[in-house]
Amino acid sequence: MERFVDRFLRYVKKNTRSDESKAGIEIPSTASQMEFLEELSEELKRIGFEEVKINKKNAFLTATVPANVDNAPVIGFISHVDTAAFNAENISPQIHENYDGGDIALGNSGFVLSPKEFPNLKNYIGQTLITTDGTTLLGADDKAGVCEIVSAMEYLIENPQIKHGKLRVAFGCDEEIGVGANNFDVEDFGCDFAYTMDGSSVGELQFECFNAAEAKIDILGKSVHPGDAKNKMINALTISRDIQMAMPLLSVPETTECREGFIHLIEAHGDVENASLVYIIRDHNRELFEDKKNTVIKICEEINSRYDIDRVKLEMHDEYRNMADIIKNDPRSVDIATKAMENLGITVNKDPIRGGTDGSKISFMGLPTPNIFAGGENFHGRFEFVSVQSIQKAIDVIVEIAKIAAEK
Repeated sequence: MERFVDRFLRYVKKNTRSDESKAGIEIPSTASQMEFLEELSEELKRIGFEEVKINKKNAFLTATVPANVDNAPVIGFISHVDTAAFNAENISPQIHENYDGGDIALGNSGFVLSPKEFPNLKNYIGQTLITTDGTTLLGADDKAGVCEIVSAMEYLIENPQIKHGKLRVAFGCDEEIGVGANNFDVEDFGCDFAYTMDGSSVGELQFECFNAAEAKIDILGKSVHPGDAKNKMINALTISRDIQMAMPLLSVPETTECREGFIHLIEAHGDVENASLVYIIRDHNRELFEDKKNTVIKICEEINSRYDIDRVKLEMHDEYRNMADIIKNDPRSVDIATKAMENLGITVNKDPIRGGTDGSKISFMGLPTPNIFAGGENFHGRFEFVSVQSIQKAIDVIVEIAKIAAEK
């Protein structure tokens, strides 16, 4: 435990925040991510991994733990090294042993991690928690996943009596800005199935996610002096209001849960002459997803029908798809992970992800890749924390998956 805690603390102290303004333009989007991968590469070599290499074209570090048994499937474990859009400079993790269920002061920042605001803290009484100092995020998303994969593989290398097939690992960049897996090389990875270690609380096994699209709407108005505007002015902001009011009012994140989808306005800018709206569209069900996209199209068409020219320009593109459509055709990854958790006495939670995962894109590249818990909670901000015991359980699950797969 001491070894993997030290590893995790070392990882999170390095600023590897990605930069959305450079998404897809520079790979990776920040130099610090590649620096981290290079250091991690040297660590893997010291531990005894084989075939350690960094692909500079897609910013993935891959490596191999060779099989010590025949006829087992080749399994991959994947995580990302970048952190989200929150302060990641001078991260100073705080360790709180034997948590008593009360408030936790986050360093000297004045911020408090409280079960009154975050009831999930009550699940960790008696455990050792690692938090921020209140001025940064922690980076357990997904440095916990990186730590767990490295630590589990290290354990298998040091204990060759544990039988397992060929194991592959991959550590990538820019997941938080949505482009990390775009150029993942499935053929080079060479696995039968894989897992992303990028979930939250213990027991999560996620193989169903949203179908996702983004809709950008540009609105052209006509600006004239308001004192002489009758029958002349066309206010782009008014059109923006009309578009938003035409959207299904209950199909928004604030009123939906589980498998319910939504149309979510995430940006709005403009003035009388020009305005813009950005929506994200989500649904687990493919037909309902297409219905939501068609709703946006029809609203824009109806607005345009009111004017002499098209005042509304819609650009819409799909972002990712529900990986359940792929994984259902080869459920081995889910079956083995389920058995691994059950063997370890972990209650399995198969609720769908209300979001996306690199595993979705990789699954549609031909490699079934469900998502397993990494143990952190309250991601992407100053209230992020992770339990040491949760990290240990994730490591145990990885090892157990390798063992079970070798028995089949």
